[in-house]
Amino acid sequence: MQTHAPQIDEIDRKIIHELQRNARISITDLSARVGLSKTPVAARIRALEESGLIAGYRAILSPLKLGLTHVTYVEVRLTDTREAALTRFNAAVRAIPEVEECYMIAGGFDYLLKVRARDMADYRRIMGEELSALPFVHATSSYVAMEAVVEHAVVTI
Repeated sequence: MQTHAPQIDEIDRKIIHELQRNARISITDLSARVGLSKTPVAARIRALEESGLIAGYRAILSPLKLGLTHVTYVEVRLTDTREAALTRFNAAVRAIPEVEECYMIAGGFDYLLKVRARDMADYRRIMGEELSALPFVHATSSYVAMEAVVEHAVVTI
């Protein structure tokens, strides 16, 4: 998978920074903050969206306000790592709503999952009913997070 970073200048960086702080900012306010009129700011936003640099806009919910205070990182080792097995595992893990993140890993295990639950009992249910039933799972190791020291939903450029 090859990615090509679009060319951006300091004004684009300012626009992106402001949109990350508040994606609902008006074009008028955004224009004032970056020092351009509304038409060029709107055109720059459209270009950033079309280039894929701005991938979308969304409401970011607070897991804590939703009662999802328990975070566990799970190492997963598979019995089979051929492409068909990986494809099946990937599709199945995407269907588990409590899996907040999933990464294929190069190292001593195959996948790293971030699982968010209400509490330990909820996590145990997720592990027993969902994660253990994923295709080709050989073994798992769970690591419970005690505190989020750094947790960013924003990428800086």
